[in-house]
Amino acid sequence: MTDVLPDATERFARAAIAEPDETLREMESRGEDFPTVGREVGQFLRLLARMVDAERVFEFGSGFGYSAYWFAAALPEDGQVVLTEHDEDELDEAREYLRRGGFADRAVFEAGDALETIERYDGPFDVVLVDHQKHRYPDALDAVREKVRPGGVVVADNAMVSGAQDFDAILDALEGGDPDLDAESRGIAEYLTTVRDDPAFETSVVPLGEGIAVSYRR
Repeated sequence: MTDVLPDATERFARAAIAEPDETLREMESRGEDFPTVGREVGQFLRLLARMVDAERVFEFGSGFGYSAYWFAAALPEDGQVVLTEHDEDELDEAREYLRRGGFADRAVFEAGDALETIERYDGPFDVVLVDHQKHRYPDALDAVREKVRPGGVVVADNAMVSGAQDFDAILDALEGGDPDLDAESRGIAEYLTTVRDDPAFETSVVPLGEGIAVSYRR
């Protein structure tokens, strides 16, 4: 993971939050060779879900369930987080981790394409996390725009950096330039400019992890 904060600031942000439980610590060890949102973003997602009294969460891209575990901890017992993942082995890992955390009853595990899965779900959702292929971010926003309740939020991970996008080119696009963008960078830039200019949303970018764009549905 390519963090956007200086090391000392990242250490400060981590020191200011409570230690995660044993299952999350094991998931973090598992995530040393797998991209996850990281502890600071995970804790922020849990806090965000609590602040909006979330009951239903949808994830575009769940991997082995790291972000979903944070969300599940914030939901009521009858809440629901929908995990989507192409890799069924990773989805099985997610199922086991959430079971061990006592959250299996709050999770729905969907194997396959997240953009196809969302079509089978009606809203409203309280929180949506977009964290799959970067070139498909604009499609994810379009798919959930009317399924996020007023007062809910859409969160996009990798809003600033990842191993597959050009930070400087995206910044140029956001500032009104016309850079030559690869597909991944174009997806992030289009997502950010679209949600920024949409009067239905109010958006801020939070520089935790690899940058998250948090968009409040008016």
